[in-house]
Amino acid sequence: MTIVRHPAGEQTHDLGHRERTPVHQHSQGHLIYPARGVLSASASGQTWIIPANRTAWIPARHDHSHRAHGRTDMRIVFVTASLARQLPDRPAVLSTTPLAREALLALTGPDPAPRSREARDRLRHVVVDELGPAPEEPLHLPEPQDPRLRELARIMERDPATTATLGELGHVIGVGERTLSRLFREQMGTGFTRWRTQLRVHHALVMLTEGAGVLETAHACGWSNPSTFINSFTALVGQTPGRYRRNLPSA
Repeated sequence: MTIVRHPAGEQTHDLGHRERTPVHQHSQGHLIYPARGVLSASASGQTWIIPANRTAWIPARHDHSHRAHGRTDMRIVFVTASLARQLPDRPAVLSTTPLAREALLALTGPDPAPRSREARDRLRHVVVDELGPAPEEPLHLPEPQDPRLRELARIMERDPATTATLGELGHVIGVGERTLSRLFREQMGTGFTRWRTQLRVHHALVMLTEGAGVLETAHACGWSNPSTFINSFTALVGQTPGRYRRNLPSA
């Protein structure tokens, strides 16, 4: 990992595929934008997928970590407490407008411009003004705490296309289906089927961002019927996988 720290506090991280940052926190809230690639961010017991048309917001003093999917150019912009009041009081992923993207890139580029403090402050205001009203994206996935659920999640992460039922997965890890079903409701706030769909859509976002086609992604993530994949993806992301792929910015 290569880190560039700019004089005004912004950071640029060049992350290799599957590279992780350790769990950490900052005294200021900050915005995380992947100018290239796709990130996952974990905080508050959940994981968010951050593709290249989204920006993550992490409030001050929230423990969090990142993971890169593919070679990723991660940009970080810190936000003052007064500006932070315009953003959610919890970690969130927000839609990124073209104007917000250009302001984020200007603040974190190899030769950040403009150089005056006042001009940079204006750019931060532009970013927050653009992101503040943006809808929160439902791109989060609850992280299991129980070791039995963590083992099940690892199996699904390795093979999101598996058609194994909850009972069959329970047999593999030595836990009854009824117990697993109860744990899902208690710890994840959802049932196994919905959680599995969310997990598969997360994998689909990573694949599409890395250039995979819609049909290839559908099959790799467990959908034998592309129409069902499109419906599931659209319900969670708010746009079809084809449109999402076309709208990805070029880095």
